[in-house]
Amino acid sequence: MEQFLENLTGINDAVNSFVWVKIGLFLLIGTGILMTCVTKFFQITHIGHWWKKTGGGVFDKKSHNKNEKGSVSQFQALCTALAATIGTGNIAGVSAAICLGGPGAVFWMWIAAFFGMMTNYSENVLGIFYRRKNDEGEWSGGAMYYLQDGLGSYKGCKVIGKILAILFSCFAALASFGIGNMGQVNKITLNIESAFFGNISDTMTVAGGIKVIPLCIGLVLMMTAGVIILGGLKRIAAVAETVVPFMAVAYILGALILIVFNFSAIPAAFASIFKFAFGIKPIAGAAAGIVLKDVITQGCKRGVFSNEAGLGSSVMVHSNSDVKEPVKQGMWGIFEVFADTFVVCTMTALVVLTSGFIDLDTGLAKEGVEDATLVAKAFSNVFGKGGEWFIAVAILLFAFTTILGWSHYGSKAVEYLVGTKAAKIYKVLFVLIIVAGALMESSLAWDISDTFNGLMMIPNLIGVIALCPLVKKITDNYVARRLKNKDEVNPLLSFDDKIQEEHEKLVREGAE
Repeated sequence: MEQFLENLTGINDAVNSFVWVKIGLFLLIGTGILMTCVTKFFQITHIGHWWKKTGGGVFDKKSHNKNEKGSVSQFQALCTALAATIGTGNIAGVSAAICLGGPGAVFWMWIAAFFGMMTNYSENVLGIFYRRKNDEGEWSGGAMYYLQDGLGSYKGCKVIGKILAILFSCFAALASFGIGNMGQVNKITLNIESAFFGNISDTMTVAGGIKVIPLCIGLVLMMTAGVIILGGLKRIAAVAETVVPFMAVAYILGALILIVFNFSAIPAAFASIFKFAFGIKPIAGAAAGIVLKDVITQGCKRGVFSNEAGLGSSVMVHSNSDVKEPVKQGMWGIFEVFADTFVVCTMTALVVLTSGFIDLDTGLAKEGVEDATLVAKAFSNVFGKGGEWFIAVAILLFAFTTILGWSHYGSKAVEYLVGTKAAKIYKVLFVLIIVAGALMESSLAWDISDTFNGLMMIPNLIGVIALCPLVKKITDNYVARRLKNKDEVNPLLSFDDKIQEEHEKLVREGAE
């Protein structure tokens, strides 16, 4: 078994390096730059408009409207997407990026997020434009549909579009068991064990050496998740709408208190981010420096792992929104990346960099520092044991809501491949496998998740790049109608003539 795992690790490392270092990062940043340019830097030039329609309009009743059958409100779609994106990547992922890539990794996380805003925007615009209703009257959208019907509509690309759609769906379904399930459950279990049970857990075992406490945690998570996931998207969205705002605000407030407590270190923390953004040279007394490739790779990879811009994952829930205008849901995609990376991840980065566990002169983690427990240590330094408990609960909420969001992503991928009945079987299997995540001790699941993230990203970004003229056309159409008040311009709402006609009528009547 050990030999098998060793071989599997070697194969995964080779694929991961190829996907991320040789292809993924260039494709990811390149797509973000391309979409930023074709939309004329929409995230900056129309910042007032998209903020008003998203974060600034959270209390707008229209964003919470959920009367349409088979859909959720715009705000619920955002919360479900954030449920999947705001996870352990915002805590453990950021600390790992800093430990492995130095403080400069945060700079590249910001760069990836800035351009990723428009990648996520474009994914959502295409997701709404190419969505359709499934057999149960629920909206279905995602990269697989704009690959099949968008890229596939180009001359000679029908087969290519279909193949890429199938590959994306397969990778998404497989990734959901890693990044969206076992990896998250494993982090929950380890942090709860460490914070509340100490060394007691190691002494309590049952047949086969299985630890009792992780088993109990896994069973409780499985039953709780089962009640929510098997209740369908509306139940997942309802839970996300309640939990996500609470957990995000609580974590940000906790992080702010910590940052204020370490206020004197803030200037040095920001200085280190920019100072080491382009690599760390070997320093006397340090075994090695951190090369530029590692800084960029860690920053971009962990940024994508956190906000998922470019993966094509969150578009599967954004497509379930009751919105009619593709650009309106696209703007929620911009806000999603902003909230995830520029707010939550930056808070974590400042907590880590002001904690004293990172040498801001060399940019290297101090001896004995582990990225998995770094944030918890930073909180316990100020709040004592309560800080460790706070992080354990934060990771519980962050990771558990990620599980809920990814269960939907995986089910939509399976639905595309084999239909709605198979998607129901997938949900049952997804819930049952939660226990395995609680008992898992290897980090291999996280490494494999990284690889599947990259494999999902490639076909998705090929589709976004191929359809960039359409994204530009839809964006220009929206700007002309909504911002320049050109009423004579006909809206672009759907590739399907019937849906286009129905939605156009509602838009012209002011229902949208």
